[in-house]
Amino acid sequence: MSAGEPTNQHLVGLLYRDHRDWLLGWLRKSLYCAERAEDLSQDTFVRLLGRADLPQTREPRALLTTIAKGLLIDHFRRSALERAYLEQLSGLPDAVQPSAEEQTIALQALRDIDRLLGRLSSKARAAFLYNRLDGMGHAEIAERLGVSVSRVRQYLAQGLRQCYIAQYGEPR
Repeated sequence: MSAGEPTNQHLVGLLYRDHRDWLLGWLRKSLYCAERAEDLSQDTFVRLLGRADLPQTREPRALLTTIAKGLLIDHFRRSALERAYLEQLSGLPDAVQPSAEEQTIALQALRDIDRLLGRLSSKARAAFLYNRLDGMGHAEIAERLGVSVSRVRQYLAQGLRQCYIAQYGEPR
């Protein structure tokens, strides 16, 4: 970086100053929850700070929208997952209901798994879950997803790789 080039921190500061209110308004329309919109707005700018290089962009709102949309998708997916878990719990008899602490631990584990599998394509994620949770075989998954059996094997390998990375870190 030459002496005259602004740092990422400086560029993010400018984007924050010039576009934060707009982004917050956009998120509020999508969420109908001011507090969650505020959180996602902050997360958007934190993501920008984490980028190795942040070029000056002609369309800063497009960049912010792209990042915020990804965060929104993650938020909605996690919310749906949590609702499904809590709905399943509501059908259990009181005698086998997990404690509040156990529910919190389980929800965090579900979030972690979702984040882990969220790095996969939708078909790879579906194949992995069909195989691991539903016990479906390769041919059945291939038919359901409309792909070849060899492609299912690739998807499962991708899922297992993500599990390996979560457990042991990137392979060397």
